[in-house]
Amino acid sequence: MVRKEELTYKSRDRQSTIHAIKWIPEGQPVALLQIIHGMQEYIDRYDEFARFLAEKGILVMGNDHLGHGGSVTGNSIYGFFCKNDPATVLVRDAHRLKKMVQEEYPGVPVFIFGHSFGSFVAREYITRYGTGIQGAIIQGTAYMPTGTIKSLASLVNVMQFVMGTKYRSNMINNMAFKGYLKKIPNARTKFDWLSHNEESIDKYIANPADNFVFTLNGFATMAELLKRVQDVDRMEDIPKTLPVLITAGKEDPVGDYGEAPQKLADVYKNQLQMKNVELKLYDGMRHELQQEIGREKVFADQYEWLEKVLKSVSNN
Repeated sequence: MVRKEELTYKSRDRQSTIHAIKWIPEGQPVALLQIIHGMQEYIDRYDEFARFLAEKGILVMGNDHLGHGGSVTGNSIYGFFCKNDPATVLVRDAHRLKKMVQEEYPGVPVFIFGHSFGSFVAREYITRYGTGIQGAIIQGTAYMPTGTIKSLASLVNVMQFVMGTKYRSNMINNMAFKGYLKKIPNARTKFDWLSHNEESIDKYIANPADNFVFTLNGFATMAELLKRVQDVDRMEDIPKTLPVLITAGKEDPVGDYGEAPQKLADVYKNQLQMKNVELKLYDGMRHELQQEIGREKVFADQYEWLEKVLKSVSNN
């Protein structure tokens, strides 16, 4: 029997309250897995995946980012993180939850799972705190040209100066997403790039906690995170022995149809000389593997990888 528990804690922005969920298995957990969700979603969208793992003895936890899900309270709004250095605050908020839960279960191995925008947070996390975890799953990630990131950051910064940080720009939003449907003929909705799962997409569209436009602050944060996680000098701080699994759909436009996760795997293996990096690309799947038709295969593969790493940890 899986027990679901909600909790709140203070954000590292020193004023907001963060909402989080734990999926707690029966008995002592064999591992802790922290999910870092993507942009324009919230942690409870991973309920099916979390229950799957919790039923196998893994405690799953995750928080709603600032400006997302249950962390939107009081004067906060969807798609706005915080005023000061949100790219760092998001990572520290995740780390705070990790430490809180780890204190309840000392000695239990910890894994990080980051999807999409959350994969950028996770990639920065393993740069900062990689020595304190046993492995990371990077899912649905991107690898953008440096010039593109700089251009986006410059444009957004100018617009923030003129319009304010909370302004929602349809122009920036279209620049970010309009190309994602180009390989989907006769798309039913503008979100068809997320998955083939029409039920999941319809729920996404109907839910105001999903279907909103990022503020300029949100896009500036994304650009800053991408700049940091693609800096090879910074990446040198990732432990060389940290096991990393990179997963993506071959039809995922965010990852340039498999090219971005392949590039990340190559950088980790060849430039950084990391010893334990695996890449899994899925035919016929788009961006949201945890929502996709056939996701049971993804769940099973990710659990199998966790099991394999746990065995190697216990043998050392």
